[in-house]
Amino acid sequence: MRYYPVNLDIKGRQCLVVGGGRVGSRKVDTLVQCGAVVTVVSAEVSPAVKQLADEKAILLKQRAYRASDVEGMFLVIGATDNETLNRQINADAERLNLLCNIADRPEICNFILPAIVRRGSFVMAISTAGKSPAFAKHVRKRLETQFGPEYGLMLELMGAIRSKLLAGAHEPEVHKPLFEQLIDGDLVALIKDQQIDRIDQLLEKVLGPGYRYQQLMPSNQQPQE
Repeated sequence: MRYYPVNLDIKGRQCLVVGGGRVGSRKVDTLVQCGAVVTVVSAEVSPAVKQLADEKAILLKQRAYRASDVEGMFLVIGATDNETLNRQINADAERLNLLCNIADRPEICNFILPAIVRRGSFVMAISTAGKSPAFAKHVRKRLETQFGPEYGLMLELMGAIRSKLLAGAHEPEVHKPLFEQLIDGDLVALIKDQQIDRIDQLLEKVLGPGYRYQQLMPSNQQPQE
């Protein structure tokens, strides 16, 4: 296996995107969603990138790339259509032992980005080791039809339950069978079908009194009766 699967915590970390076109815009959007401190360097930028800059969500340097732009960065992404420039970005990042991805050029990356299905905190990553992004996209689309928003809601509920159990001085190792019972009770289907009464019945059966969906979940993430 060539690649080591990993999820990176980039919240608050300095990340650079060189290139502000269509591809760069997608990279910037994902980085911002993950809480990164994003700098974009590009002479020309898409309206989406310009809007993010206007909203102070990113720092935009609307000029040509300089080798010094990678200094102080945690992660670097090259998203230009200039092969020579892409290779220069990679070389500059490698010199400083930085994480570097060049869009659609796995041979000059030290990490690659998978296709992603995201449902709140529930994230599935699909990788073909850079051999066929088109196939990864195909699989992503199929998974998107199979896994709806109820999976993200279930994870929010599980997290709220876990926090409450820990606050009650429960030992973490005893939680596993409780969560397994909730999953085996088809909790995700109950959330999908918005069956609040049955959700509460299942919670009480497994966890005891004091665990109710509407008390545990934020109001904007509750199914409507």
